[in-house]
Amino acid sequence: MALFLAVLVPAVFFGLITFWLHRRIVRATDLPRPWSGVADVALTVMWALAVVGFASGRSLDPSWARPIGTVGLIWIGAVFYLFLGLAIVGLISFGANMIRRIRRRRTGTDETIDAAERRLRRLRIATAAVVVVALGVTGYGVFEASRPQVIEVSAAFDNLPAQFDGLRIAVVSDLHLGPARDASFTRRIVDEVNAQNPDLVLLVGDLTDGKIPYVRDTLEPLTDLRAPLGMFGVSGNHEYYSDDGGRWLDAWEFYDVRTLRNSRIPLTVDGATIQLAGIHDATAPEPYEPDLPSALAGSPPDDFVLLLAHQPKQAVEASELGVDLQFSGHTHGGQMWPIRYLVPLQQPSVTGLDRVGNTVLYTTRGAGAWGPPVRVLAPPEITMFTVRTEP
Repeated sequence: MALFLAVLVPAVFFGLITFWLHRRIVRATDLPRPWSGVADVALTVMWALAVVGFASGRSLDPSWARPIGTVGLIWIGAVFYLFLGLAIVGLISFGANMIRRIRRRRTGTDETIDAAERRLRRLRIATAAVVVVALGVTGYGVFEASRPQVIEVSAAFDNLPAQFDGLRIAVVSDLHLGPARDASFTRRIVDEVNAQNPDLVLLVGDLTDGKIPYVRDTLEPLTDLRAPLGMFGVSGNHEYYSDDGGRWLDAWEFYDVRTLRNSRIPLTVDGATIQLAGIHDATAPEPYEPDLPSALAGSPPDDFVLLLAHQPKQAVEASELGVDLQFSGHTHGGQMWPIRYLVPLQQPSVTGLDRVGNTVLYTTRGAGAWGPPVRVLAPPEITMFTVRTEP
């Protein structure tokens, strides 16, 4: 029953969207045969692929579903832009029709055949333009999402011990492995991180999308991460969506990533110490609710505190409790423009270096992509963050 519902719900949802696209692309433009049939067949096929893509890793084994589902997930990205463009065209067309009707009522004249044909021709051109642009932007977004870039960032702190001056930290988040990305993508990330020779590697959640039996193998390359001070990680919200978050963190531990579960660990260099703390995601269910006071309990009050917390909004509490630096992910930098303009409704930072109260916050755009493997004006990143002692 669970499998049936997991497939039925997205099938109905994407089916409604597909019907709306049929109405806007085929019916509204009075698309002639055989093109109307071709369009409807294409829409139906892509609907089926989208359902497979959405269920891959959750209800369907990605070992066979991933190649098929990836096409469907890319189509979901295209649908996003088709929806935006066709909705605008529809609203403009609706407004223009209302104005024409009002004018005809006032003048008592009927629309001529030539005028109706010109109106239909303009609608077809506008619809075709939207389709071409949506597919083009999505194609560009697939290319952009496939190329995580190393971003160099630095910040200075007056209470950072001199022994940690120049410490290089690799920050990786939001891989979203499983439905569209396999272990080869993880291998690319690991190789790029190791090439930067970091002193410390931090994973800030949402590494996978799916259930452990289906997706766990995508994490295997993590065992090859190398950093003198170690590899540490905290859960994101997606660790709890399809499976038990605690069991997912246990899987990370199997691949040599030490997980911080509302806990901290002192990092020592040449006799000086800073505190590395980590908490569960802000939306984690019982018994994994985030508990920053517990994570910081017993920490010497003068020690520099570095916090891993998946969502930027967790920096509000961090500032109140004396955290100096927080690393977060979650936002993807908006992932697909113009979503970035909606992120501030929920989070205090979209991407990059910021400050929340007394806490310096860095929000990485993440190296992967959720849902569609598509990024538009929000390129994926592997962050190399250098901390310095303020002179």
